[in-house]
Amino acid sequence: MVRLGLVLMLAPAAAAAGRVASAAGLGATVFPASVQQGAMVIGKVPAGSRVTYAGRALRVTPYGSVVFGVARDASGPAVVNVVRPDGNQEHVNVAIVARDWPTEHVRGVPPRTVSPPAAVAARIRREQEAVSAARAASDDGTGFAEHFIWPVKGRISGRFGRHRVYNGTPGAAHSGMDIAAPQGTRVLAPASGRVVFAEPDLYLSGGTILIDHGYGIGSNFLHLSQLDVAVGKRVRQGDVIGRVGATGRATGPHLHWGMTWFDTRIDPLLVLERLR
Repeated sequence: MVRLGLVLMLAPAAAAAGRVASAAGLGATVFPASVQQGAMVIGKVPAGSRVTYAGRALRVTPYGSVVFGVARDASGPAVVNVVRPDGNQEHVNVAIVARDWPTEHVRGVPPRTVSPPAAVAARIRREQEAVSAARAASDDGTGFAEHFIWPVKGRISGRFGRHRVYNGTPGAAHSGMDIAAPQGTRVLAPASGRVVFAEPDLYLSGGTILIDHGYGIGSNFLHLSQLDVAVGKRVRQGDVIGRVGATGRATGPHLHWGMTWFDTRIDPLLVLERLR
């Protein structure tokens, strides 16, 4: 049980996760003791609490769950502020474990996508703004709390957070996980949610779908050869949403699966490996 009014460090993550169900019935606040950079963090608080993290108010589910994402370059601790329904306050410290970020060299990328012509800069900016706008809002769906499944099975050909060099030109850190798979392979929804963006031909990401899993957690699927859903469609875990392709900035057929908490990018592989 969390003591009120103290700065806390809870028990190790595995133990904390095991206590969630029983402790929640007693009105406890439960978060993992530590998480890695790029993690999705789910905690439990008394229902009706007010919770903030990193200057943002976190919505609390009717059963007392909250979720947030830890950025790739975040340094700890992550401080979660909880005001319980009785007015008592708690400040929970979650240690952030730093990760090593190697460099990945990607060759054979279409040159026009590495150094786009000036004439297409406005198009790229408009497309990126549209994607950002789709991520800005999130509904009260609870797909984020499901145990995510792989959208496709295949070799991981690109890892989250690694520095990218395209055809010898340094780029931004990789924002998701690349999974190599044959052209046309069905892409499945890794968790339930609502389609908030679906466009077949963005300049850099090609066929692109965004799914809102609720409470700020979203998935994005890039380089698709076919889109099988439209904006507004509600999908269940395992539904087919599209097909693997090599559209946009890609060297061959693969799925780029990215995840976000609003505008914070998180690592899909850590979400898949979350304790059950």
